[in-house]
Amino acid sequence: MPGQRVTGPLEHPLDHPDGRPAGRPAGRSVRHAAIVLAAMALAAVVAGLVWEWWWTPPTGYVVDHQWYADGAGLREDFSGTGTYVAVASLTGLLVAVTLAVVFDRSELAVLGGVVVGSVLAAWLMHRVGLAVAPPDPAVAAATAEDGTTLPGALEVVGFSPFLAFPVGSSVGLLVVFFGLARRERSADRPTGHE
Repeated sequence: MPGQRVTGPLEHPLDHPDGRPAGRPAGRSVRHAAIVLAAMALAAVVAGLVWEWWWTPPTGYVVDHQWYADGAGLREDFSGTGTYVAVASLTGLLVAVTLAVVFDRSELAVLGGVVVGSVLAAWLMHRVGLAVAPPDPAVAAATAEDGTTLPGALEVVGFSPFLAFPVGSSVGLLVVFFGLARRERSADRPTGHE
């Protein structure tokens, strides 16, 4: 009305229900992205430890100061790569789902944090796993006597296994953003039978 006077403060759409102003959306998004990155890094450290723990080292022996895998070691040679892919995929999936559910109002921050964080996590998981694994047997074989049995080295063969963490994380985000979020929206809609 033209002659009416406004006496209370104007409400801003970003204000909290108790009347205090909300934080800046950009600042909140940056905070959420930083938390997502930190969570991905922490998950990668744990995944690296799990990878090394779950891995079965190939066995071998020393001949003329060279390490050679024995029959069982040859069968276990792919174990490091296969175990890496399994642990990285599952960890990426679970962490991305958890972060997307926790920060359900910051989809872009979660998406950016998970994309960058999953690439960092793939590298960090590999570095942590190698740091706690037995040393390279070729180095130990140089000074070992013939017939000495040594465990093989933990390794990932090729580049494609390093995509496991980002792919697992992407699948987790797809599940939440397009599966769970769509289900929540349809549950909030009135059905017309009321």
